[in-house]
Amino acid sequence: MNHLLLFFSGLLLFLVSPLTAQEWTQEDLKIYQTFDEIEPVLQLSNDTTYLINFWATWCGPCVKELPYFEAITERYQGEKFKTLLVSLDLERQITSKLIPFLNKKQIKSEVLLLLDGKPNKWIDRVDPSWSGAIPITIVRKGDHYSFYEKEFHSEQELIAIVSPILNLDK
Repeated sequence: MNHLLLFFSGLLLFLVSPLTAQEWTQEDLKIYQTFDEIEPVLQLSNDTTYLINFWATWCGPCVKELPYFEAITERYQGEKFKTLLVSLDLERQITSKLIPFLNKKQIKSEVLLLLDGKPNKWIDRVDPSWSGAIPITIVRKGDHYSFYEKEFHSEQELIAIVSPILNLDK
C-alpha cells in the first residue's frame, strides 16, 4: 500500500509540476556580431507587443529584474506578445557564464546575444536619451515606442507599462 501511495504521489507531482525550462546550448542563442545585424529585430513594427530588455549576467540590477520579465512572458503567453532579452555578455563567456546562467535561472524568454563591443557607436540608434547604462527596456508595438532606462522592481511595474500597449486596439 505504501509503495502504491508513493507511486501515485510521485505521478501527481510530475503531472502538476511545470515543464522544465529548455536546456540552453550555444546553438539556441541568436548571436549578432554587429548592431546593424540586430537593429531590424529591435525595430519590428507590427501588431505584436515587444518587450525588449538590454542586460548582461555581470549587471546586478539586470539579473535582479529578470524574474519579472520571465513572469510577464508567462502572463501574456497566447497573446501577441514577445519578450526579447538582448544580452551584452562577452563572446568568450558564452559557454562558461551565459549558457550556465540561462540554465540555472531557467530562462524561457528569447535571448539574443549582441557581441558588438562598440556601444558608443550604436546606443543613440537604440534611443538618443540612453546614457549607455543597463538595464534598459523598450516597449514597442506598431508605431508605439517607450524607452525606460531603469531597473524594474516587480512584475506589476512591467504590467503597468505593457498592459496598456498590449491592449491598444481592443
